[in-house]
Formats: sequence, structure tokens, C-alpha cells
Amino acid sequence: MLSGISKADLAPNLLAGATVAVVALPLALGFGVTSGMSAAAGLTTAIIAGFVAGIFGGSKYQVSGPTGAMTVVLIPIVNKYGVVAIPFLGLIAGLMVLTLALIRAGGIINQIPWGVVEGFTVGIAAVIALQQLPLVLGVAKGKGDRSLPVAWHTLANAFDSPAHRNVIAIAILTLLVKFSYPKITKKLKIKAHIPASFFAIVVSTAVVKALSLDLPRIGDIPRNIGKWSGGGISFSQLPHLLWPAFLIALLCAIESLLSARVADSLVHAAIDQHFQPNRELVGQGLATITASLFGGMPATGAIARTSVNVRSHATSRLSSVFHAVVLLIMVFIAAPLVSQIPSAAIGAVLIGTSFRMLNPRSIMESLRTTRSVAVTLVVTAICTLAIDLIWGIAIGIVVHFAFTLRRK
Repeated sequence: MLSGISKADLAPNLLAGATVAVVALPLALGFGVTSGMSAAAGLTTAIIAGFVAGIFGGSKYQVSGPTGAMTVVLIPIVNKYGVVAIPFLGLIAGLMVLTLALIRAGGIINQIPWGVVEGFTVGIAAVIALQQLPLVLGVAKGKGDRSLPVAWHTLANAFDSPAHRNVIAIAILTLLVKFSYPKITKKLKIKAHIPASFFAIVVSTAVVKALSLDLPRIGDIPRNIGKWSGGGISFSQLPHLLWPAFLIALLCAIESLLSARVADSLVHAAIDQHFQPNRELVGQGLATITASLFGGMPATGAIARTSVNVRSHATSRLSSVFHAVVLLIMVFIAAPLVSQIPSAAIGAVLIGTSFRMLNPRSIMESLRTTRSVAVTLVVTAICTLAIDLIWGIAIGIVVHFAFTLRRK
């Protein structure tokens, strides 16, 4: 729970939470749409998971919600079982994560080698970027349930259909604004901090409105945080959902603990101040269960939002709670405006986010360290992209230990 928090923590954590909320808004919308669910489902998850995990989690800096890694797992599940399966899967997966916490598995999962972590991040970033092709090209999503074949068929659809120049132009505009805005503000010494993704979406939406362009938009956002939507699944189907639920639970546990590790490294936390792995699993399990009950999707700790939280000088889990509250207020007040955001702008922001996730400097440092780390990173990234996330991690761990045994 939120114990040991003083009044002095309120101001910095409120500011950090508000900053993260502005960053989280376009990401939540994008991941909700990309997963095959809806923008509202993404917002619901960000609000509920951020609040619940913030209260019960084991990291001071973690911010939870929908993530690109989770969408990669959900897309083939939605294609096979339909959206109505996701709430049930969320409930089952959340219970599995709680079970992992009870058997104290958090400490084991937290020992995943850094070469695997880096490779996993590279693979995820590539998958997220490929997932946005239908949005930024304005074409139908390609057939298949693997990232590379779907991307290939999507590109084929783009060549076979009429050019959607306005869609592509808005996507390019969004990327240009996103990457040039920080440089411009730094050069002009502008102190007001507006996240680049948020500013890029505002500019692109304004241009679409000013030119009266007829482009696909996010669509209506309900002014509530969702409701149970799993009534279309019968109990006879539940046994078939156990394996997909296990994959979701495993990803939830792994990504959340990796994100918390990254946060501790960013603040150079002392050993006695490190996050508590099993408590973090409790928070993530409860967050996924609660979000699923209200029409959301399974949640995990979000590396991008957590890093923004750290850079915004958060000092406690209160910042995650504030981030959820600010998001909720934004939904109530700005739902009509949010519904007008062009889908191409959301896709472009997520492509930009995937590039930021790559962190080329960190990757180059890892590739230069030792041959074992370099090979582990590359193999993990390729397997994550070509097969799936869980297999990517598993194969990466096997490669790492193969090198370890060879050295003995």
C-alpha cells in the first residue's frame, strides 16, 4: 500500500504523474487500437492498471498500462478467439501472476540476463513499428498472425490499392514534429515541458481539421472507464484459453520486472532501495484482473512511461496513482477532442516510440562488451521478431547459458 509517503512527496509526484499522463494518452489509445480491441479499452487499462499497480506494486517508479509487447501477444488471440475472450484471459492471467507471487517466483524471473533484456527490447520495438503499417499507410491489415508475414501482406495491400497520400502525409508530419520539437525547444530555450508525442498529435489533428481532410479517426471515446465485455465466452471454451492466458501471465511478469529493473538502474538505487519483485507481481496481477473486469486488457509495467516518470523526478508510487487520476479527468473533459485524432498520427507516434525504445547507444555498448552478450542480444531480437516474445526470451536464455557453460 502507499505507506511512508509525506506531504513533501505530493508536489513532485503530482507533476510527474501529470507529465506521464500526457505521454500515456496517445500510447494507450494506440495500443488499444493495435491490439484489436478499441481506444477506449486502452484508456481503461491505463487508468485502472496505473492506479491499482501504483497502490499495490513493489516499485517506487513503475507506471503500468497497455504496452506494445502485450499487443503482440493479444493480436493472434483476438484473431482466433475474438475480442470477447480478452476479459476472461485477463482474469485467468491475473490469477496466474498472483500465483507466481505467492510461490516467490519474482526473484527467479528478475534474474533474466541483460543481453536477453536488450534483445527482447529490440525485437519488441521492431514488432511495434511493423504493427503500425496499416494505420500509417491507410490500408487493410495483412493476413496472418506473425509480425513479418502480416507486415509483408500489408505492404502488398498498399501496392494493390489506390495511394492514400493524405494518410501518409499526416503520418510523416507527425514523425517530423515528434523528432524536431525537442530540438527546437532546446535551441529556443523554452522551459515549458510538453511531451513531443502529445504536441505532434495536437499539430497533426489541427492540420487535418484546418484542411478538412477525410481521414480515419480514433472514433468515439465513451466518458467512462468501461464495463465487463466478456459475456460471449462459454465455460466450455475456458480450457482452450489456459495456454494463451499463461503466455499473457508470463509476459506480464517478465516485462513488469524488467521495467522495474530499468527504473532502479536509471535512479542508481541502492541495493536496499531496489524494488520488491514478488510484491510487484501482486500489483500487476491485481491490475490485470481489475482492468479486465472493466473492459480493459491485460497490463504490464511500461518501460517508456516508467522512464518518463523517472525523468520527471517521481519519488514514490504516488506518481502512478496521480497519472491514472489525471488520465481519468482528461477522458471526462476531452473525450470529444480525443475522438478526432487521426489514426495515422497515432500510428506514427507509436513508430516514433519504438525508435526511442531501441536506444542505439545502449545497444552498441552491449554489442561491444563480449561476444556472448552480442550473440545473445541478436538471437533474442531475431527470435522475438520472427517467432514470438516468449520463444524469443526462452531461446535467448538458452544461448546465454550455453556461452556460460562453454566458459567453464
